[in-house]
Amino acid sequence: MVDASGLRVVIVGAGPRGTSVLERLLARYASSPDERHHLEIHLVDPYPAGPGHVWRTDQSRLYLMNTPAFFPTVIPDQGLSVQTLRDASFDDWRRKQALFPDADLSAADVAELKQLNTEGFPSRALYGRYLRSTFTALVDGAPAGIQVRIHQTTAVRIRRGRPTAAARFVVELANGDELSADNVVLALGHLPARLNPAQQRLADGARKSGLRYWPPAVPNDVDWGEVPGGEPVLVRGMGLNFFDVVGQLTEGRGGRFDPNEEPGDRAVSSGGEALNYVPSGREPLILAASRRGAPYRAKSALATYYPQSVSLRFFTEETVAALAVGGLQPGFDQDLWPLLHRDALWAYYRTLVRAEPSSVDRADFLSVLDDILSRPGRGIGWADDVDALVAACVPVSRRLNLLGLARPFAQRTFATHEEFDAAVETYLQADARACLAGEDDPVKMAIGVLNAGRAVIKILVADGGITGESWLGGLRGWFESFIEGLASGPPALRMEQLAALSRAGVVRFVGPDPVFGIDPADGTFTVVSPWVKAEPLRARNMIEALAPANQVLMNRSQLLEGLLTDGLARPRIMIAADGEPVVTSGLEVTAPPYRSVGASGRGIEGLYVLGLQLSSTQWGIAIAAESKAQYRSGYRTLQDSDQIAEDILAPMVSAIP
Repeated sequence: MVDASGLRVVIVGAGPRGTSVLERLLARYASSPDERHHLEIHLVDPYPAGPGHVWRTDQSRLYLMNTPAFFPTVIPDQGLSVQTLRDASFDDWRRKQALFPDADLSAADVAELKQLNTEGFPSRALYGRYLRSTFTALVDGAPAGIQVRIHQTTAVRIRRGRPTAAARFVVELANGDELSADNVVLALGHLPARLNPAQQRLADGARKSGLRYWPPAVPNDVDWGEVPGGEPVLVRGMGLNFFDVVGQLTEGRGGRFDPNEEPGDRAVSSGGEALNYVPSGREPLILAASRRGAPYRAKSALATYYPQSVSLRFFTEETVAALAVGGLQPGFDQDLWPLLHRDALWAYYRTLVRAEPSSVDRADFLSVLDDILSRPGRGIGWADDVDALVAACVPVSRRLNLLGLARPFAQRTFATHEEFDAAVETYLQADARACLAGEDDPVKMAIGVLNAGRAVIKILVADGGITGESWLGGLRGWFESFIEGLASGPPALRMEQLAALSRAGVVRFVGPDPVFGIDPADGTFTVVSPWVKAEPLRARNMIEALAPANQVLMNRSQLLEGLLTDGLARPRIMIAADGEPVVTSGLEVTAPPYRSVGASGRGIEGLYVLGLQLSSTQWGIAIAAESKAQYRSGYRTLQDSDQIAEDILAPMVSAIP
């Protein structure tokens, strides 16, 4: 039985999620003050409180966020009944600090603040400064009756308290201390993970052959100086971590990007050719490989997160909610995707007609397209009718192949590596030009609508909103990688830089669907693409440009493994389309507030889960909370923290006369 005269809470993880729980506990406590009730909050994290692991303030300025300054916040600004004690998104903080910087900001922080605007992309180090500043202000301004203690160490085990003990749990720390707790919040964030079988084979083979293999990692955890210069290095993965790796091996070694000057000393402004790379001579030859053969598409330069010129018409929150009337669970492929597909088509062709009217050979094209897309019900045959209309009115080069956007080289064969390099460079230049065009680019507007649709999907699929087979086969099976490659990319600057690196011969591209191996005859890693008819590329070094797998059963966390072993947690299991059970990536939890479900199948009172380990209950949870969010999913993580805080403090509130 929890003693309502005083509560002890341990938050394991003091990064953004842990900071959010702290903020909600303070705000809710302050809204129902009673000096007889004491709240003791302990935060446990080996990394500095606020930034946590990923957002450390001492990391390279080359590591950029993939959201602009106006986007992220750790402080709620809507959707919650209890107001915050501190009001500042990152952009609010940035504006203030640009004018009146805090004394503890570094010279690099101040320099970045001077040049960063609301639409620019901050470094992760600067966002870490915001998180640290916010955390410090919260602790310093904590209401009377609350004690906050920070333990900069690792939690290694959580065990149940003895039946006669006053507290439910005991949290064991790596430094030997033990914390008694009535409630524990798991805000664990990114955890180390075991390698998958393919990665393990490469790692084992590398050891036997004397090769260097860098497994998936948080980029700032790696000493990139150990990668030798002047020789090839294979880099697998061309998502966000890829750009971090490339930056450290180029600019991070003294190379620089200069503006490309036209005759007459005028800077080239056309996308994809605006920069020249001047090598330092210490770079390796980067051999870049990924399944799609190309990097994520970059983000356009927009004043808002979702484009202002297009919007969701068919895949709205209201339409989606109607699908679930009567407790029915819609399917992703058959119910959700067709609606979102229509929105993408409408956004693309509406923008095409506005920006390039000569590309459409029919005056009433949009009217006819609207009639087809707006057919009531499922509109059987609508896709065929759209195809027929487009075939009659739009040249092949301007037609939208939506699924093909994520696989730009699908079914194309290349005779040499040089031919494929040239194709990728053309792709990079086209994407950079599209970013510059912003709301006048049809492809970027179609992607913008898909990104907005992603926000609606997050609302629908949370907490069992779709069937398990749809989650596994549709949402996670194909749509997740599809939308990430289109809408989760880096700033447009990265396309310009990568194109310059390609022209300079510092980066080369392997080709789609690469196959990696180790040749024991000459002791090298090898990689070959079935679509590039050339000899395998070879290197003695290989980097996995990936984050550690977010899979609870692949983790290498002593704490999480202990929770699973002790029966205080278990992974969520879903049933696939073939009727077979599938162990999913996240923990099984109760309905909000998310309590861990133990081996018995019952929720564990007082043990809460927040963040990445909810990946089988919510979708797309890695992204930060959104300031002034347009969709409810934009502040869902803050709402989760609020519900946990409300539940923790319920004994106190109910005890107030």
